[in-house]
Amino acid sequence: MSAHFSDPRENVLQLGLHEGMKVGDFGAGSGHYARAAAAIVGQGGRVYAIDVQEDVLKHLKLNTHEMHQGIIETVWGDIEKPGGTHLRDQSLDAVILANTLFQIENRSGFLEETKRVLKRDGKLMLVDWAGSYGGMGPSPEKVVSEHAAEEFFINGGFHKVKSFRAGPHHYGILFTAP
Repeated sequence: MSAHFSDPRENVLQLGLHEGMKVGDFGAGSGHYARAAAAIVGQGGRVYAIDVQEDVLKHLKLNTHEMHQGIIETVWGDIEKPGGTHLRDQSLDAVILANTLFQIENRSGFLEETKRVLKRDGKLMLVDWAGSYGGMGPSPEKVVSEHAAEEFFINGGFHKVKSFRAGPHHYGILFTAP
């Protein structure tokens, strides 16, 4: 794990997951967070790794240890539109949104979909770039500040539980669903 990046295993602990839980990794990308969550929820749990890029999901599948293969389910879906994740209403205990918020164009669609799939008081963990860091992170105009992110979710009905340091270049915020 490069020193530049946050450690998914450390950050996932903020969610307080336990055996048997169902978790959505929205915009799963390379799957570091999905794998970290799978290690905690175990065989009785499920992690839905959702991404709009099919090739990313194939790569994620190939790089998942067989121990976690039955736990992680890759879903080709769109987290930005209602129904886009193909998950059932109120089916998830937690949603992970890591390094993805800055890429989301239809934020209201994303908010609606996240609320739809989370159980009452389900948790949402947001981890994102605190800056561009000379091009290591997103381009400066794409960066979503911690304050702006917090405001967005609170205005969307989520309740802030806490903020945490998610690595040298990332912030983390934990919310509960309305």
